[in-house]
Amino acid sequence: MIFEIFQYGFMQRALISGVAVAISCSVIGLFLVLRRQALFGDALSHVAFGGIAVGLFANISPIWMAFIVSILASLGITKLRQSAKISADSAVAVLLSSGLAVGVVLIGLAGGFSLDLYSFLFGSILLISSQDQYIILIITAIVLAIMYKIYRKLMYIAFDEEQANVSGIDVARLNYLFIVLASVTVITSLRLVGVLLISSLIVIPNITAILFGKGFKKTALISIIIAILSVIGGIVTSYLMNLAPGGTIVIISVAGYLITIIAKYMFNQIRGKDIKLRLEKTSSSR
Repeated sequence: MIFEIFQYGFMQRALISGVAVAISCSVIGLFLVLRRQALFGDALSHVAFGGIAVGLFANISPIWMAFIVSILASLGITKLRQSAKISADSAVAVLLSSGLAVGVVLIGLAGGFSLDLYSFLFGSILLISSQDQYIILIITAIVLAIMYKIYRKLMYIAFDEEQANVSGIDVARLNYLFIVLASVTVITSLRLVGVLLISSLIVIPNITAILFGKGFKKTALISIIIAILSVIGGIVTSYLMNLAPGGTIVIISVAGYLITIIAKYMFNQIRGKDIKLRLEKTSSSR
């Protein structure tokens, strides 16, 4: 029975789009975590919420308005952070509160929630059309291609921004480019888990992968695998059990994080006991 659901066109579109979004969110999210800007995705999603509300209020395409508003807002706040020397946490707070405030005000003026707004808030991946799927795949391919080209410089910036600037890397330009890519990734992912949960998909697979204590490339690969498994598992489970896809994806991702913590703790306990026994045997043999 479980394999029969993959014969449906809407399920195929959901899974293909979901895997693409999982990969892009994982790659972008890893650098956000390394840059200590884990909540920046959450802030961008709230700005996107404001853009969607503007689009619905002005009877303009909500998703394209979200693209425009999010990119302009993220570039503006990045410029403000660099010129005014405000902290990243403060910049995130400004983005988060302003985007949410604009959205709430416009929703009130428009007379409350609509079905379209609800789908953007909580995700509606099972309703993705063929056109949506192609757009997601094209945008994901562009984002990943650019990230592959600049990831070494972004790593340098993430670990030591001042030293990267001294070494000749154009830190300001790369920061702007990365923020645009992050904004585009967040907006592209809204259909998957919605405005309220997108930051979870960006952050949780990466902090889970970091727990394995591997190098950068292995951590990135583990994060991508976790994100893909969470998305596929969430979509299939939500369909079989009639649950909300976005929430189910995040719950599975959180469950993976908790299981990893427990497994790592148990492994360290067993390893510690094993080392202790070896030391005792060595001391007794002497």
